[in-house]
Amino acid sequence: MTDFKVVIPARYQSTRLPGKPLLEIAGKPMIQHVYERALSSETSEVIVATDDERIQHAVESFDGKVCMTSSSLASGTDRLAAVVDQMQFADDDIIVNLQGDEPEMPAVLINQVASDMDSHQDAVMTTLSVEITDFADVTNPNVVKLVTDAAGYAQYFSRAPIPWHRDDFTDGYQKPHSLDLFRRHIGLYAYRAGFLREFVGWEQAPTEQIESLEQLRVLWHGRKIHVSQAHVSPGTGVDTQADLDRVNELFSL
Repeated sequence: MTDFKVVIPARYQSTRLPGKPLLEIAGKPMIQHVYERALSSETSEVIVATDDERIQHAVESFDGKVCMTSSSLASGTDRLAAVVDQMQFADDDIIVNLQGDEPEMPAVLINQVASDMDSHQDAVMTTLSVEITDFADVTNPNVVKLVTDAAGYAQYFSRAPIPWHRDDFTDGYQKPHSLDLFRRHIGLYAYRAGFLREFVGWEQAPTEQIESLEQLRVLWHGRKIHVSQAHVSPGTGVDTQADLDRVNELFSL
């Protein structure tokens, strides 16, 4: 397994769950569960990137490593790039972006996305996907869909149903005969540190602004993203109180 580092961007502000990284799950703050998930992978280093002292203190309380970044940064990717500069990582270092609201993320997927980055030298980013089996996810804009080429390189990401089943969708979103080509994007990424430095210097792409999906900036600039099918289920992130209640119940078993 190639060497890689995990950076966990964590913001205190959340429209649906304020203070989300510090909300308790089975007696621990969520950020600690995510950190421990990262530690259980084959990573050589785990760093929480935040702009909030409350999160900093929480991470330090369980002896985690934290890197303070500016509150003016626009996105989690900007926060990762700030860590890359502060820690003076080499351009070839592989960085995995693990979201701070993914307490169920299996370590095997963290390893997988890092390994994919190492084995796809022509890609600047690697990520994962899973099959969609519930038609409700096809039409749910909170579930990001994607299409790839024959070699697994992303062609597009969208909140809309893609690919569009022309014959089945003629009279609206009728369930197509097959869901085989529909895939859900998992928000777990790997990059090389040098690319992160380059990425944050680009202006937002028009498609990125419309869809509110940062990865479209990469495709807009003609760079490659490789997408692999996840080896196992990623679980679900925590976005709502219902998600938090479900995860609390799961972790309390």
